[in-house]
Amino acid sequence: MDITRCTEKWERPPTSSMMLSSKKSDAGSSASSSSSSAGAVGGDRPLVSETQTGTSTSAAGPMDVKKKERSSPSGEPGGAPMPHQAGPGGVDQDSAEVRRTSRRKRAKVEYREMDESLANLSEDEYYSEEERNAKAEKERKQVIPPPPPPVEEENDSEPEEPSGVEGAAFQSRLPHDRMTSQEAACFPDIISGPQQTQKVFLYIRNRTLQLWLDNPKIQLTFEATAQQLEAPYNSDAVLVHRIHSYLERHGLINFGIYKRVKPLPTKKTGKVIVIGGGVSGLAAARQLQSFGMDVTVLEARDRVGGRVATFRKGNYVADLGAMVVTGLGGNPMAVISKQVNMELAKIKQKCPLYEANGQAGERCTSVPKEKDEMVEQEFNRLLEATSYLSHQLDFNFLNNKPVSLGQALEVVIQLQEKHVKDEQIEHWKKIVKTQEDLRDLLNKMVSTKERVKELHQQYKEASEVKPPRDITAEFLVKSKHRDLTALCKEYDELVELQVKLEEKLQELEANPPSDVYLSSRDRQILDWHFANLEFANATPLSTLSLKHWDQDDDFEFTGSHLTVRYTASGCEVIAVNTRSTTQTFIYKCDAVLCTLPLGVLKQQPPAVQFVPPLPEWKTSAIQRMGFGNLNKPGCRLGLGVGWASGNRKGGDDEVLAQCRRWCCVLTVCFGIPVSTCSVMSAPQQQVRGELFLFWNLYKAPILLALMAGEAAGIMENISDDVIVGRCLAILKGIFGSSAVPQPKETVVTRWRADPWARGSYSYVAAGSSGNDYDLMAQPITPGPAIPGASQPVPRLFFSGEHTIRNYPATVHGALLSGLREAGRIADQFLGAMYTLPRQATPTAASNPQQAQPTPSV
Repeated sequence: MDITRCTEKWERPPTSSMMLSSKKSDAGSSASSSSSSAGAVGGDRPLVSETQTGTSTSAAGPMDVKKKERSSPSGEPGGAPMPHQAGPGGVDQDSAEVRRTSRRKRAKVEYREMDESLANLSEDEYYSEEERNAKAEKERKQVIPPPPPPVEEENDSEPEEPSGVEGAAFQSRLPHDRMTSQEAACFPDIISGPQQTQKVFLYIRNRTLQLWLDNPKIQLTFEATAQQLEAPYNSDAVLVHRIHSYLERHGLINFGIYKRVKPLPTKKTGKVIVIGGGVSGLAAARQLQSFGMDVTVLEARDRVGGRVATFRKGNYVADLGAMVVTGLGGNPMAVISKQVNMELAKIKQKCPLYEANGQAGERCTSVPKEKDEMVEQEFNRLLEATSYLSHQLDFNFLNNKPVSLGQALEVVIQLQEKHVKDEQIEHWKKIVKTQEDLRDLLNKMVSTKERVKELHQQYKEASEVKPPRDITAEFLVKSKHRDLTALCKEYDELVELQVKLEEKLQELEANPPSDVYLSSRDRQILDWHFANLEFANATPLSTLSLKHWDQDDDFEFTGSHLTVRYTASGCEVIAVNTRSTTQTFIYKCDAVLCTLPLGVLKQQPPAVQFVPPLPEWKTSAIQRMGFGNLNKPGCRLGLGVGWASGNRKGGDDEVLAQCRRWCCVLTVCFGIPVSTCSVMSAPQQQVRGELFLFWNLYKAPILLALMAGEAAGIMENISDDVIVGRCLAILKGIFGSSAVPQPKETVVTRWRADPWARGSYSYVAAGSSGNDYDLMAQPITPGPAIPGASQPVPRLFFSGEHTIRNYPATVHGALLSGLREAGRIADQFLGAMYTLPRQATPTAASNPQQAQPTPSV
């Protein structure tokens, strides 16, 4: 049995997912949790729970994915996450009570002999005209179909966000009422001064941010800021200038694509080579250029954008890489969208789930909402249980090897399966115990009955003695009567106990516990959620770190084609033309910013050679971190009249209309049998991410499918025709063969095989942690220093989504990392213009000063 899904979202209420053309997608998953016990049950019997908590999952392209959010490791602090009162394999008292009281009682029907005089009458003769009319009216009412159930309206309301100067700080990812650690390091005189001085600083900072966000299309100069500041905050021009310089240097204002009021400096100070023309490299290059530095960008492809890639055919487009902006609150991509007048379309979270019955030619059926929500809730509980194992029980290593999230999930599933079997054994023990009690009771009743007969015979014989009886005979009669009465009462009590035991036995036999924790159908639905989690992290769950996989929830070469030499006196980059390997270019500079994807840095043999080699702490971080894979097949269907006119009914227009939200599919590869137990076999794990999600986001006949997990890598070795054929087979199973035409254009990505990407985006691998993102962001200083020479400064810098701990695997993370490094490089070679005037000693590139530490944005 195959299953296919059109979604609902593991995920995050505070922010909304907005589509941004040619931008990376985020997913995630936040998972909601419920302390009530619910889960999948054996067979197709619905599981009853008091609370059903749904989650939603947003889909993403090769870079922007928000992981699934989770609540505390258990329902209550310190509590066990998987309560055993009930669950997928067990039935709690409330569930059992509901099941018992919901049984239908058979209607009572009285039968009687028919009068012989009426037996041969026709229907018209038997009924009067009034009765015939009443019967016809009743039948007419019965054939009228009941009105359709009301459609649940999706709540698209957005949570309230702060406005004014507070909102400006929020949109800039800064606290409105206190200075950050970075600000404290850059403004020591303010942080050590009186509280009133800090309040003045915060107002000027927040007001400057507000002025920029009100009109991000035009450069916000110091003069314009001072002019619009209210008195008395505009009285200290030096402080205003320092704050403006700080915000500009660190990419909080005057970033992106805007109109400059002041021309670029004609005299360039310092030369920087940026390796990589993706979002991070372009953002850094633009900032450095605006600061007055000479910048050159080296890009291996014949286009810029990196993993932001768009398929174009005529008037139709499809994003093969970054596609979705997840959450606009504090997202710099929201500013970029305003600057370029890009329309953002809200992605609806709800999406039906489809399953195929495995029969060729038959259409898929949708999974009942209750079943879908119940398994989704169980999925969230499993994640909570793994978090409890990791953070509360410290189960992170097994045989001195790090435990992956996939391993932990399977362990918890096996434990739940064992718990179900234990409950089943306990249930049968209760039945056996009740049967043994009933057997002993019946034996006792038989012996008691024999004693009653014997005593009754003795009483009868004693009472037959004719009076006058002596006192002994009279005592014998009365004692036998007394004993007989007591024994009869004892027998009556045994009969009552027999009735209770038989009722208890009948109830136990009528309400057995579930045979399995998850039926094969439930496991398929659960595997869809696992595939979606693999999509969110661009890697199989078997490679994800159990402890750190969600650490950001709170926030073909035969040799090297590029050589980077960095010394204390400067840098040299030797590049080979990717079209003509005989052509070599040498660039000399003061600093190098490496924005290459993590997959390229991990590649062996290396595509880039660093001289001297990168230090061990950097290479170890590169090896520990993971770089995942996600691929998309895209199809352009025929443009029907209904679609063009907005009446999307029938044919391919119906397909597009249904997939306008998302279309989620539970799939099992042909030829692989479905497991009958909760534990998923290796072949099933390999294919659960195959074409599990379809969407249409462009108001055009373009469909994109997603391949995640191990399926993403397997499908890279399969031809486009086979992949597209699988897509069409799934869509025809949902909408019918006649509704799905042959596509006019197709495209299939293979990001792992791309020599300039080697994957989609980073993830926290087993054995890694969020600290590795910080290590990846640290620049490298050539050394050791020559005795007597000046202290060397960093020359090799790094940016990209794999270098920002709070926003990894996202386009906005790549953008922010580029802005961060641009500020760090400018501070080192141009000087920090926001320091106190007596300390502001800008230096030329020939005599750079030690850069101030620049924490992640």
